Amino acid sequence: MGEIIEDKGHIVGDLDSASDEKPRLQQIDNDGAISPIIATDPVESKKAFQAPEFIRNWTPEQRLEIELRLRRKIDIRLMPMIVLMYIMNYLDRNNIAAAKLAGIIEDLHLVGDQFQTSVSILFVGYLLMQVPSNLLLNKIGKPAIYLPICMIVWGIISAVTAACYNYGGLIACRFMLGFVEAAYFPGCLYYLSCWYTRKELGFRTAIFYSGALISGAFSGLIAAGIKYGMDGSLGLRAWRWLFIIEGAITIVIAIISFWILPNFPRTTSWLTEEERALAVWRLEEDIGAEDWLDSKHQSFKEGLKLAFSDIKTYVLMVLLFGIVASGTVTNFFPTVVKTLKYNDVNTLLLTTPPYVLAVITTFLNSWHADRTGERFYHITAPLCFATFAYILAAATTKTGPRYLAMMLMVPGVYTGYVVALAWISNSLPRPPAKRAAALAFINAISNTSSIYASYMYSPSMGPRYVIAMSVNCAMSVMAMLAALTLRLILVRLNKKLEQGIFVEGAINAVPTEAGQKGFRFRI
Repeated sequence: MGEIIEDKGHIVGDLDSASDEKPRLQQIDNDGAISPIIATDPVESKKAFQAPEFIRNWTPEQRLEIELRLRRKIDIRLMPMIVLMYIMNYLDRNNIAAAKLAGIIEDLHLVGDQFQTSVSILFVGYLLMQVPSNLLLNKIGKPAIYLPICMIVWGIISAVTAACYNYGGLIACRFMLGFVEAAYFPGCLYYLSCWYTRKELGFRTAIFYSGALISGAFSGLIAAGIKYGMDGSLGLRAWRWLFIIEGAITIVIAIISFWILPNFPRTTSWLTEEERALAVWRLEEDIGAEDWLDSKHQSFKEGLKLAFSDIKTYVLMVLLFGIVASGTVTNFFPTVVKTLKYNDVNTLLLTTPPYVLAVITTFLNSWHADRTGERFYHITAPLCFATFAYILAAATTKTGPRYLAMMLMVPGVYTGYVVALAWISNSLPRPPAKRAAALAFINAISNTSSIYASYMYSPSMGPRYVIAMSVNCAMSVMAMLAALTLRLILVRLNKKLEQGIFVEGAINAVPTEAGQKGFRFRI
């Protein structure tokens, strides 16, 4: 046997004259099996993970100051626009809930479960397009063009929904809307992971997702204003104006975004050459490998293969499915609030406070999750409040307790949801094709719950909606169990990393500069 090599106290391999002096390491496969691997030459590996010379020449204080300026520049250019775009994405997807109180059922002569079907059909299209769209986005590397084009198309479809005069037309519009909108949410999650390090991603994900919560808060106000002030204007009912106005705003914002959004760090023209190098190195230093090189390095097949062969993908899928399934109540929130027996305008106004509270709790929770690096408790603690809210809503018809339950439902689900979204990229950090496929696949599967959930909120099941609340409660518990399972898996993998055993998708035992920083999965 040869000499044992140690790197800062961690055994990383042993040398043997028969192996051309390359370290023999152990690797752990996705199924837990351990086998030897032959690593890259340590000298070559160290060189590959070395920062550009001008970065190495900076003092730690200079690096901190320059990186802070770069991060602010990225934040100002990227975050406000993707939040604004997501506000419109969520409004265009969920304005049908407000349209129900603005006359769409009567005008289109919807009967039985036809309204519920028109809600759920969107998620069929949404499911079909997510994985292909994210892999295409990763392949072409031009999110500043791809995402706005998709937004223009869904804005047109949303506006055209106002021209529907029967059930068939509504179903067609809703399906196509979901098909095109599928590009945005998983695309932006992947997009953010290509700009921000793991410790920065949770809070930025919360800022991004605040678009959905803000739109939930304002959708009721907008719908109330349109119903009160525009119902019958130019011979059109309020629900038609709702689709026309929101669709038109979507198109305008999409056109503006062409000149604001960046592409990936390596291909962004408004960064200087040094800023691009620093933006790329930050991610390389964080996850131990170059992130997005060019389209030639992004393989559809390889990305899918790596994502589907990793057990963490499926645990994350169950986790996100449980959270989204427990939050399907938001698709019918005006209907649920209507059980308090207020008029339509007041009902729409009462949908706002739960979303305002959710924005506050989401920011605080994700900020603290990023500061501490902890994920599990920041996801499960809010879900405990959601579980309590669903039990309370199913147990009573009294106005005070029921509205308290409604105030807790939205924050309970979505406060931890944004942390779970960041946990996907934290747990599957590389390569980018794998991360893109996993993000889209997990998000697509998690949204399948919205297909069946529509039928749990038919008027005959009110006012307590016992079946819906019971299912939502069970899904919250399932999500907490999945989070616990993922935590145990990541703890085990971190122990392997501490022992110098190769772990797929992590900075492993190869003695590189980045590896010496002690990469660990966030738990």
